[in-house]
Amino acid sequence: MNERFKKYLACSDQIDWAHPLVVEKAAELSDDRHSDEAITKSCFEFVRDSIKHSWDYRQNPVTCKASEVLIHGTGYCYSKSHLLAALLRANKIPAGLCYQRLSIEEGGPPFSLHGMNAVYLKGYGWYRIDARGNKAGVNAEFCPPIEKLAFPILDDNESDFREIWPEPLPMVVNILTECNTVEQVYQKLPDIEVIKR
Repeated sequence: MNERFKKYLACSDQIDWAHPLVVEKAAELSDDRHSDEAITKSCFEFVRDSIKHSWDYRQNPVTCKASEVLIHGTGYCYSKSHLLAALLRANKIPAGLCYQRLSIEEGGPPFSLHGMNAVYLKGYGWYRIDARGNKAGVNAEFCPPIEKLAFPILDDNESDFREIWPEPLPMVVNILTECNTVEQVYQKLPDIEVIKR
């Protein structure tokens, strides 16, 4: 794999893809699948459909590391993106983290970051996917090259950040590791103010 992808394949504190349970799940999800696209779809659908979004289900504990998300079966969008990155990296597929700034209540302040992923697929290049979990009004899918993310940008103060981060933003990790309940996380959701030109 090209040197430029090295950081998107790395094992780290939060994207701990070398954890035995993550390695085992990654192997299970790639079994009998022979293309990066098929493996990515399998991993994406597992995280989207089988890992519960912490706030949707009001489910504790607060998770951050990929292995914690897998063990407890729950996570905020950020944590779910850490697990998806780990599963893909364990399968030698480059994966990074992306963020949007969205209105929490729909239409105006307050705002917070929303976490998702980008994966490098041969034939397509970088492709963004959002495994936060579908529900009424949210229907994220894996259908490259078309992006079908969970949330469109609807407000002038919202933003679609195009950067692909190899590691989670420190502010995201801090909130997930300092808060004890999903309610505490909700009260402290991270945000980055958009400076208009």
